[in-house]
Amino acid sequence: MVRKLQKTLMKSWTAKMIAVRRVTQENKGKKTAGIDGVKALTNKQRLALVANLEIPKKAQPTRRVWIPKPGGTEKRPLGIPTMYDRALQALAKQALEPEWEAKFEPNSYGFRPGRSCHDAIEAIFNSIRQRPKWVLDADIAKCFDKINHDALLHKLNTYPSLRRLIKSWLQAGVMDKGTFFPTNEGTPQGGVISPHKSEYSPSRNGKTN
Repeated sequence: MVRKLQKTLMKSWTAKMIAVRRVTQENKGKKTAGIDGVKALTNKQRLALVANLEIPKKAQPTRRVWIPKPGGTEKRPLGIPTMYDRALQALAKQALEPEWEAKFEPNSYGFRPGRSCHDAIEAIFNSIRQRPKWVLDADIAKCFDKINHDALLHKLNTYPSLRRLIKSWLQAGVMDKGTFFPTNEGTPQGGVISPHKSEYSPSRNGKTN
């Protein structure tokens, strides 16, 4: 039943319109172009994108953009997909998110709808005020860069055409100043679905107590 609903969503005109609206009108990064050079769309172009939004045989490479990290001179890379791939990622996110929201642990807060840092802080406060506990402050180094593609796809366990689409995004590669770099592992930050790929990964979806 879940797979049937996901397939229906991926073909839904309404879901496609919502996906296009999110990436062309609501998303903060809507003015940053991928390798297609597209930054903004007219209403007519948005409708054309909705009409043409189908699962392709192969995704386009992302465009690497370097942005400064807060509080220093170090920069981190973003992989900006084409407008078409962004809309398709937003559509796939709509199909996958309800299933995985039902599976995620209640103490998981990163990149989840309706949850924020403030919710995580409140949960920590409510936990430690009951009795003293140890707190582990940790950061997964290069989390997005080290995600294993096969393990992620196995964990997703979705239907074949959507699995092939996600695999295509993972292996699309990156263009950096005219040079193509393959992506054999990891997922570029910058796509609509990128944070959720991190959440779906086995290392982030284990049970914690």
